[in-house]
Amino acid sequence: MTVLAKDRILKEIEAGNIVIEPFSDVKVGAGSVDLHLGNEFRVFKKMHDIYHVTNGADFNEITELVTVEDHFVLMPGETVLGITRERIKLSPNICGWLEGRSRFARLGLMVHITAGFMQPGIDNRQVLEISNVSSVPLAIHPGTAICQFIFERTEGEATYHGIFERQERP
Repeated sequence: MTVLAKDRILKEIEAGNIVIEPFSDVKVGAGSVDLHLGNEFRVFKKMHDIYHVTNGADFNEITELVTVEDHFVLMPGETVLGITRERIKLSPNICGWLEGRSRFARLGLMVHITAGFMQPGIDNRQVLEISNVSSVPLAIHPGTAICQFIFERTEGEATYHGIFERQERP
């Protein structure tokens, strides 16, 4: 697999093999595209019961959806699910990786803690697993260029069909 550089990313967008909505070419870097934080979050409920992690586990049972206008305060040690404003659609021969940005990692903000691989052929907004590993509360603001998407060309073609296909909410 090969990481796409800026010129290739722009050519794939022009050809319709990568679709980002909304899109601004200003957000295309040397080897990635910045994505922005949406205003919806899934917050973990305060529970004292044990929740069993099995193949049938459903995050909806232990979280609640919160919508913010200005900012969300993420306390030290807290994790929430967020979502990007952008929807990404990839052709069957392009996949990618969702990564945080170093400017926020230096504040103790982990933007995507696991499951960073994005399958070929996806067509959805990207859910972010956001954690505050610092010792201070952090206010995260919708619209912030919070993460980056790195594109790769695959050998062969495939299209993702799974539980999170066409996700629109965190």
